[in-house]
Amino acid sequence: MEALQAEKVAEVNAPLVYDKIPLRNVWLLFLYASGLAQFQGRFEAEIEESPDFKSLVARLLCYATEKRLRRNLSFGYQRRCDVLRRVRGRIDILESVSRDLFRRGEVACRFDDLTLDTPRNRLVFAALERLSSCLEDTALAHRCRTLVHALGRAGVSSIIPSRNEIAADQIARHEGDDRLMVSLAKAVFDIVLPTEQEGIRTMLKAQRDETEFRKLFEKAVGNFFAAELKREDGWHVFPGKKFSWPVASGSPGISSYLPKMITDIILENVQEERRVIIDTKFTDVLTVSQYGGERFKTGHIYQLYAYLRSQERTDDPMSLCSDGLLLYPSIGVEVDETALIQNHRIRFVTIDLAQPSAEVVEKLRAIPVLSSSFLPDSNNERH
Repeated sequence: MEALQAEKVAEVNAPLVYDKIPLRNVWLLFLYASGLAQFQGRFEAEIEESPDFKSLVARLLCYATEKRLRRNLSFGYQRRCDVLRRVRGRIDILESVSRDLFRRGEVACRFDDLTLDTPRNRLVFAALERLSSCLEDTALAHRCRTLVHALGRAGVSSIIPSRNEIAADQIARHEGDDRLMVSLAKAVFDIVLPTEQEGIRTMLKAQRDETEFRKLFEKAVGNFFAAELKREDGWHVFPGKKFSWPVASGSPGISSYLPKMITDIILENVQEERRVIIDTKFTDVLTVSQYGGERFKTGHIYQLYAYLRSQERTDDPMSLCSDGLLLYPSIGVEVDETALIQNHRIRFVTIDLAQPSAEVVEKLRAIPVLSSSFLPDSNNERH
């Protein structure tokens, strides 16, 4: 218990190194996390010209918005209720009778009106307005304000849409330009924030809130495997799957006190009878032991071990020999170690985000999860 406590203290005091991640790799994570992998390799000039992620998002959001304005923004329908001289849409009988509108030659109607004041356009409006007030590049801030005025003249209001409105506004497959524009606008509110420190340096929200960047890393890895592992080869990717504790019997309130088990990513191939449970950790892979030297973090091993062993069932053969992978980002550290524990192969792998983007992608592709080398050399190794 003392060793575990000492390890937790070491983790809390570990310095954050997010500012050492090259901007192009932050962009790479963002592309995969947002489902925009098709834009990988583009905007190289904008990446080189941007000093930080906030400036890059602002520059690309301006580019995407200007492109949509040249080709006309996407229209949408807005439900309206109005009193008219002629029928449009459906007649509101109750409203028309209660206000005695028929006598005056008027009718209350409910109809859908074609408008540019859609949730996605309002989100872009709000994002550009937010950027214009926090960018230190005056030319870029002026560019954002110019686009805010252009959107306003087109009929887009400044009301920030709710999350429910954004979720309900589905972007079709052929609307790739809108998908990029909306994803960048979301990044302004979800990732990019002005620094709270004195000075002129800007930083990611992740530099002061690890949770947001951890989610970005987790989602990027999940989408990467979803793109690399093909369904025709038998692979299926399940993000955020919830496990239940195999409680045979217990007191009435035990279920409310047991911790939840929610995995990050699960890869399954029924044809090959393989299941790989992946847990991403946006922290250092090693910690300093109070007895000297470095070691893997106890809590991470316990967590993955619980995922593997608690789900074993005789009616689910893959659960009896499922693999576990702890995936860590790193800066200048390379770790790739494996252990076979009670018929479950557990692997510890780091992805060096300080390397060029092409090497990061190749490292992810070369992770033995994607190849037969992750499997035992023979059936006797596990039995």
